[in-house]
Amino acid sequence: MYKKVYDCQQGCPVESTLQFISGKWKSVILYHLMEEKVCHFGNLKRQIPGCSNRMLALQLRELESDGIIKKTSHPGTPPKTDYELSNFGKTLIPVITAMDSWGIYYNKIASNALESKM
Repeated sequence: MYKKVYDCQQGCPVESTLQFISGKWKSVILYHLMEEKVCHFGNLKRQIPGCSNRMLALQLRELESDGIIKKTSHPGTPPKTDYELSNFGKTLIPVITAMDSWGIYYNKIASNALESKM
């Protein structure tokens, strides 16, 4: 899990954060893991229908490799895999919560702007 430590101009701490959560679906995956605590691959797929199986698997693999999530495999037929936030991943909860709040705000003002144009 080697990631670069940015120590330069203002904004570099944002780059430090983005290297973990950049990617179209990583923040969305983290949001669902925050809400559900533990999710199976299929549950995540149903909650994020716009994400292909391949992309979801890739994003989960990267999050696991970075130590953000923990993967637990259970033997059986079919085998089941659980994903949950690691302790390190839980430190991103305030970031994802802030993104959620901002998204609600944006959706509200964008919706109001659309209605006023009609």
